[in-house]
Amino acid sequence: MKILLLLLAAAGLCWGQYNPNTVPKRTSIVHLFEWRWQDIAEECERYLAPNGFGGVQVSPPNENIVITNPNRPWWERYQPISYKICTRSGNEEQFKDMVKRCNNVGVRIYVDAVVNHMCGAAGGSGTHSTCGSYFNTGTEDFPAVPYSGWDFNDGKCHTGSGEIENYGDIYQVRDCRLSSLLDLALEKDYVRSTIAEYMNRLIDIGVAGFRIDAAKHMWPGDIKAFLDKLHNLNTQWFSEGTKPFIYQEVIDLGTEPIKGSEYFGNGRVTEFKYGAKLGTVLRKWDGEKMAYLKNWGEGWGFMPSDRALVFVDNHDNQRGHGAGGASILTFWDARLYKMAVGFMLAHPYGFTRVMSSFRWPRYFQNGKDVNDWYGPPSNADGSTKAVTINADTTCGNDWVCEHRWRQIRNMVIFRNVVDGEPFSNWWDNGSNQVAFGRGNKGFIIFNNDNWNMSVDVQTGLPAGTYCDVISGQKENNKCTGKQVVVSGDGKANFQINTDAEDPFIAIHVDAKL
Repeated sequence: MKILLLLLAAAGLCWGQYNPNTVPKRTSIVHLFEWRWQDIAEECERYLAPNGFGGVQVSPPNENIVITNPNRPWWERYQPISYKICTRSGNEEQFKDMVKRCNNVGVRIYVDAVVNHMCGAAGGSGTHSTCGSYFNTGTEDFPAVPYSGWDFNDGKCHTGSGEIENYGDIYQVRDCRLSSLLDLALEKDYVRSTIAEYMNRLIDIGVAGFRIDAAKHMWPGDIKAFLDKLHNLNTQWFSEGTKPFIYQEVIDLGTEPIKGSEYFGNGRVTEFKYGAKLGTVLRKWDGEKMAYLKNWGEGWGFMPSDRALVFVDNHDNQRGHGAGGASILTFWDARLYKMAVGFMLAHPYGFTRVMSSFRWPRYFQNGKDVNDWYGPPSNADGSTKAVTINADTTCGNDWVCEHRWRQIRNMVIFRNVVDGEPFSNWWDNGSNQVAFGRGNKGFIIFNNDNWNMSVDVQTGLPAGTYCDVISGQKENNKCTGKQVVVSGDGKANFQINTDAEDPFIAIHVDAKL
């Protein structure tokens, strides 16, 4: 009996890092990329909680280098100077206020943890950092941590440049510098303990988990070593003994020796193949058709669903960085993008993260966007602009706020309604018209062909009149968009023309009149 209890305890411990710690029936998180802490706190209260969002991934909260060349790029956030909580998103008090206010309405906070490296070797020296801490990249001196030359991987990297030169060599990928960023020696207990101390401070404030940035560039055992030092979550908002949710950024498109599966022991892993393949299918490239999505998920060679964190796009690959290339769908391709996010949120595979972006002035030269470095909407002094809300609930000040688009918000709600229900009632026309249900709770249908659709299909839903949550929703027991009538045998007729604003329809039991 004692052995059984120990095994159960160990299993619980393992499961802990895969569980997002959201409140029940909240099944998606949103990345509010580069938002200020005070704007996130307000968004949790006024929008995310009322619409069933489970949590927010926030930008790195620790002190970073300030780069003005001529404007501040988004990627300066990924160049740490210290672990003080002090960035253009706000100071430590504002961060604590955000975590408290979001947790109080059941919206969890996940921190983007940049712990593989410090800032780039070309960063020079001085106090041009978000808290004004001194640093010197030439001597690898970061007294505000403190880290010194002893704490970096220089001796372990065996390339002439000190940089990663060959992604086919796992030692280079994990022991050399990524884009000149000073690579921390994570086999050293002092470095591990320092990182754990930073993460524990955030846990004690009340965060629910972490995205581990650049996890592929760290040895899985080194990540485990600092994760093993982490506290349980704050019992003000989480039950006793709850482990932080961990998801690791491992870009594995199947072409390199490092595999996402090597990191499963530490927590979930970002499934980059998901957005890359879904974009290819919806764009109808390489002869792909939506009919082929019938066995989407593990059937496409993806990692197990309970280990995957999935997304259509992220802050890197929407700019052409990271992984997926030109197939990645983003807010710039709004019509296809809404279909992709709708498909992701309806489908049971993986734990889902929605992207919320800002606009930048795109300018292409030789097929590359030369303005992909642009930082968030900013005032003349470099400070980040507030997220303003327009009368129609969209965002102003160049914040895109995809999570506020009706189609995406309503699909977040759809996912909550069908949580736990099986994938069911698949239908396709052999081409790009497909449909599927989630048990007897929800049903979604797409027309991505170049001809109009009118079909009668089995929904699996109880008889009645339903509001389509893509063209509108149910309000005061009326539909603001299309209506769908499900007959006694569970069948319904769906008509979707190729010129429809959104060529898909979704219904669920909470949108029944």
